[in-house]
Amino acid sequence: MGNKMLLFGLSCILLAYYTYIPIPENIEEPWKVRLIDILTKIATLTATLFEYTGLMNFEDIFFIITTTQYIGPISDENLTVIDTDFSNIPVRLYLPKRKSERQRPAVIYIHGGAFSTGSFKMRPYDLVNRMTASRLDAVVVAPDYRLAPQYLFPAALEDCIVAVKFFLQDKVLKKYGVDPAHICISGDSSGGGLAGSVTQLLQDDPEYRNKIKAQAMIYPGLQAVDTWMPSHREYENGPFLSRKLAIKLSILYFTEEKKVLNALLRNEHMPEGSRDLFKFVNWSHFLPEKYKKNHVYREPVLGKLNAFLQLVSDKRLSPLLVNDSWLQRMPLTYVLTCEHDILRDEGLIYVTRLRNARVPVTHEHIEDTIHGAISFVTAPMYLQSGLRIIDKYVSWLQENL
Repeated sequence: MGNKMLLFGLSCILLAYYTYIPIPENIEEPWKVRLIDILTKIATLTATLFEYTGLMNFEDIFFIITTTQYIGPISDENLTVIDTDFSNIPVRLYLPKRKSERQRPAVIYIHGGAFSTGSFKMRPYDLVNRMTASRLDAVVVAPDYRLAPQYLFPAALEDCIVAVKFFLQDKVLKKYGVDPAHICISGDSSGGGLAGSVTQLLQDDPEYRNKIKAQAMIYPGLQAVDTWMPSHREYENGPFLSRKLAIKLSILYFTEEKKVLNALLRNEHMPEGSRDLFKFVNWSHFLPEKYKKNHVYREPVLGKLNAFLQLVSDKRLSPLLVNDSWLQRMPLTYVLTCEHDILRDEGLIYVTRLRNARVPVTHEHIEDTIHGAISFVTAPMYLQSGLRIIDKYVSWLQENL
């Protein structure tokens, strides 16, 4: 009885502590966001305890949570939805049933999840892709890629490239009635970063150059060079996605070494000889003034992880690490950022650099919501801001694809 009372008391203290963590004043639906934040912090604490006791790995808790949202390929009166594979890469296809006199546009959507969780099977992604296919009368392709830590960089990127190149074959586009001049690659969070990397690699390949009309990114993660930008500082503890959680999950894509995790958390992970990369992500040069506030730029510390050079300088991992001549090859671009998001500044920097390179770019900034909002648009949690984000994204596709 005494142990039960102790456990109950500790649970109450924990719940009270998380309940009174401040939520930004302008957040839409603050109590929903607070509940999401509390549940995420409890899941993080549970994952930490389970990892410490050897019950399971830290990331397994989050993978299990995402699997509870899985839904099968359910067709309806407007769409045929099927699971298949492109060169052994699992994909879900959304195919409009209505006969069309014209070829249809196509959208390839790459899901997020910090490279270690997530799937096209999740209800929120199924909703995004259904809305896209229905409103655009478009073919939507949603690939699933191998997840970390079982499969390290560049496994996820390679799977996306394989699936996209398979789809871009003339015979495949003809099979699905797709107009080859109207194809977009999209993604959110880490999937937004993957979308950027895939587009860059295709634009650098003579066989596939200019086959992508547009790219669209929703609160993308685009670099691993500087982990102490203003948004990293302002939203270090969330809401929802804390800096430590984001780093701890995403780092699994390239290593499981604890020393690398600790170095990233201290922004001391850049090796000697990598200072020339800083110019591509120096927020003091690229952020609009309103986001700099009173923050002082500090370079990442060099020389603590010299074996890390080849990886952190790989442009396939960080789409921001390309020079302007590379960026000039990018197609029409859509970037959506959220204010209360540690990844906010990465998207803002990308927008500035694209505009400096004279790439046509549309940027929408949502002031009153959090990272991952579109992950909370189905039961049991409905964020109106997540639905607004989806609507803005699909509306842009309607007008530009």
